[in-house]
Amino acid sequence: QVLRSVRPILFVILFAFFLNLFTVPGNELIKLGPLRITDASVETAVRMALRLVLLIMSTSVILTLTTTPILIADALESLLKPLERLRFPVHELAMMMSIALRFVPTLSEETSKIMKAQSSRGADYDTGGVIQKAKGLVSVLVPLFISAFRRAEDLAVAMEARCYRGGKGRTKLKVMRLTRLDAWAAVLIVLFFTGLCILQFTPLIP
Repeated sequence: QVLRSVRPILFVILFAFFLNLFTVPGNELIKLGPLRITDASVETAVRMALRLVLLIMSTSVILTLTTTPILIADALESLLKPLERLRFPVHELAMMMSIALRFVPTLSEETSKIMKAQSSRGADYDTGGVIQKAKGLVSVLVPLFISAFRRAEDLAVAMEARCYRGGKGRTKLKVMRLTRLDAWAAVLIVLFFTGLCILQFTPLIP
């Protein structure tokens, strides 16, 4: 199920991979006509692809499959609660992050639908050179951005219709408390971000 959730955004991952593979300067390894593959471009392309895969798997897949957006917002708000003394908009930040997490799988599904619709109209994303594939990506990004803005506007109207006025005066049905399971989860998160830092600062090609 995790791999199936990454599949809709596979085109974006491949596009980022090949874009970095042929555009980053460095010591030339392979020359394909006007295109050059360098040691730095290979390393950058692999890093970018791994970042995107880890981002999707950690946020839109693992997190949203185990925790609802409401619980995520409540947990973030509870964690950042001390910052309210500094007049930091904790509730608004938690709400924005939960909405963003909720929209990641939605946009992935929307990308898959748009690509299928464009393919049925004759668009070809599998053949042609890098420039041709980049031009074909425009036919996906433009309707995707329009759909994202439309969804954001609908969400804003729905929140206003329900008289949403922020976190002032709101109470919680369930009060968050730290448990042993939360401690283990925190350890796993630290290990995960440590792995990301190692991936960032450790050269893949010696």
